[in-house]
Amino acid sequence: MPEYPTALGASSRDRITLLGQDLAADVMGEVGFGELAFWLASQRRPTAGETRVFEAVLAALADHGFTPTAIITRLTYLSAPDSVQGALAAGLLGGGSRFLGVTEDCGRFLHQALATAAGEHPLDEAGWDALALAAVRARREAGAFIPGLGHHVHKDGDPRTSRLFHLAAEEGLFGPHLSLFAAIGRVHPEVLGKTLPLNGAGVCGAALADLGLPLELLRAFALLARTAGLIGQLAEELRHPVANDIFLSVDLNNTPVPPTPLGPTAA
Repeated sequence: MPEYPTALGASSRDRITLLGQDLAADVMGEVGFGELAFWLASQRRPTAGETRVFEAVLAALADHGFTPTAIITRLTYLSAPDSVQGALAAGLLGGGSRFLGVTEDCGRFLHQALATAAGEHPLDEAGWDALALAAVRARREAGAFIPGLGHHVHKDGDPRTSRLFHLAAEEGLFGPHLSLFAAIGRVHPEVLGKTLPLNGAGVCGAALADLGLPLELLRAFALLARTAGLIGQLAEELRHPVANDIFLSVDLNNTPVPPTPLGPTAA
């Protein structure tokens, strides 16, 4: 018979193991969910400081009010109240390059920029600023946005950013990704000609990358956080429903117009 090795969950008739631990005796009631999520992804138990920073990231990304992900979750539940899983899935599927996906995009951007330093990280703020300036210029020359810069509400600064900087520094986890991200905040006006805030999604990506978590999973952690927020949205929808009002505001106020044909399709 083939074997399928796993270090995650396994069951016998009278015992369940998870990550080499007895689930009932060693995990349940002993390990917090944030700590467990980190442990499952990295297959190493995080330190108390790593758990604190990781859980701060989850809190930062859990809920941002009536964003598209929250609205579509409520509307899907309105349409299919028999499918809570469908409502949650609909909201999670909306996590992309504009909402939630910035966490991964920023982590990858910073990691690539650090790779250009050939493993030699700057030793002072001036060195970080020079590396950041080169990264921002290269991104702009490519005609691309700088992940983690700008916010449609927090024009004068995202409160999550300074808090996560502080927590990471306090726990000795202010690593190269956060250092480069902070430098981008200092130097980008020289290239862009304007000052934009470092947003929370971006700083979360930098913090997760500094924790050594896989870049391929950074968006997954954002979705993990948002799942809790979407459950909250559904719970509030049950108590104070607004989805039907959102639906009717569009349905009763649409205006028929002549069709607009699409242009010729590129060959």
